[in-house]
Amino acid sequence: MNAGIAVKLKVENRPMADMPEPASMRSAAPTMPAGHSPPSDSLCFSLWDKYAMLPNVRKHSLVVAHIATTLAGRAQARNIAVDLPHVRAAALLHDIAKSYCVQHGGSHAQLGASWTIAETRNYAVAQAVLLHVYWPWRLPEGDCLCTLPFFIIYADKRVRHDVCVSLDERYEDLLTRYGHSDAARSGIRKSYEQGKAIERAFSALLGGALHEDSFDCGRMVQ
Repeated sequence: MNAGIAVKLKVENRPMADMPEPASMRSAAPTMPAGHSPPSDSLCFSLWDKYAMLPNVRKHSLVVAHIATTLAGRAQARNIAVDLPHVRAAALLHDIAKSYCVQHGGSHAQLGASWTIAETRNYAVAQAVLLHVYWPWRLPEGDCLCTLPFFIIYADKRVRHDVCVSLDERYEDLLTRYGHSDAARSGIRKSYEQGKAIERAFSALLGGALHEDSFDCGRMVQ
């Protein structure tokens, strides 16, 4: 594998992983000012068309949106402040650049965040798109985990193509498809470990064993 491909895989597996942790992020998960209102479903779907999102990526995004909003709704039911429209919009747009990057290369998280800002002027949604592959700092504790990026990070890691699966199944698939170098496998492993940590924390906060939860996804994709 040449150096360019190795760098691309590193970026895709753990974008911004080498950035130092800002002091303001050590006790909570801050969110950027939202800017404009969260984009509606119809706007998100029109952006799917504009950026030629492939059908399989659209199906994947719908299932991620279902799981993310289900988790956010459970947090709301426990009196944790959550903005459901922002969660749904971020989930629908998290892979907006995936189809383009599959064909042309680059980080779909970084390019997708740039497109999201340009199209929606909503910085909170763009932040979740940017960070949906990997949170580059330590995880916040308690209710602070129930913020926009973490619903998207976890939901995305539970969906293989358009099917809800366990984290173990998801990462076996990622290793098979992308684990072609030591660097790539290391990045996938770190992302897997972070996903497990988020899963344990969400299970404790929201109740239930999330690793056994299918989120009733059988009805999501025809």
